[in-house]
Amino acid sequence: MDSEIKEEIPVHDEYILCGGAETQVLKCGPWTDLFHDQSASRPKLLILIIPGNPGLPTFYVPFAKSLYSAVNRRFPVWIIAHAGHVLAPKDKTLTTLDDPNAQEIKDIYGLRGQIEHKIAFLRTHVPKEMKLVVIGHSVGCYISLQILKHAPELPIIRFFLLFPTIERLSESPNGRIATPFLCWFRYVFNVFSYLLLKPCPEKIKSWLLRMSCQIMNLPDESLLQNSLEPFCLV
Repeated sequence: MDSEIKEEIPVHDEYILCGGAETQVLKCGPWTDLFHDQSASRPKLLILIIPGNPGLPTFYVPFAKSLYSAVNRRFPVWIIAHAGHVLAPKDKTLTTLDDPNAQEIKDIYGLRGQIEHKIAFLRTHVPKEMKLVVIGHSVGCYISLQILKHAPELPIIRFFLLFPTIERLSESPNGRIATPFLCWFRYVFNVFSYLLLKPCPEKIKSWLLRMSCQIMNLPDESLLQNSLEPFCLV
């Protein structure tokens, strides 16, 4: 019965240009454009989910649907991808809403840039009087807290931090090994992944995704679709 209810919940898949980066936003509920909706039925609160890493919104759809049902479908639940983590399909049109006061986001794919990317989204795609509940997962928790620090004017009434990744990661036992390894090895990984995956036939990519989904017990290979895109990996 619960699965049937979740199937009935509409999820709108939208791709926008935010801060100069293609960005996927999954919108759970019938509201897709809060800025231009002036009807009496427009909700007064938005629930926003900021993912961990990798920032793939599709992983959070079952959670978003459950959350939407739990609030009796009164408030929209949106999931925003991290900049550069999801590429828009060729048949999708990018939605653009310009903020006249917006400044260029430098290094938008870095951590600081991802924080500014989420702030830019909230300022351009959510009415300023709409109250916000922000749910962060893993590094999304850190981004959420930084939003509060750098944009205190946003009407955020609640934060929920799921498995927070917040502080002193490089000082942890795993962090002491992973930090220097990732800092230097990422350049080799970037070149290797581009040379290997760029010419790779789509049939082989599809097979790799299918095998990965079976190993991880995922129902749909589209959940990992962008994980083999060189641009998203680097």
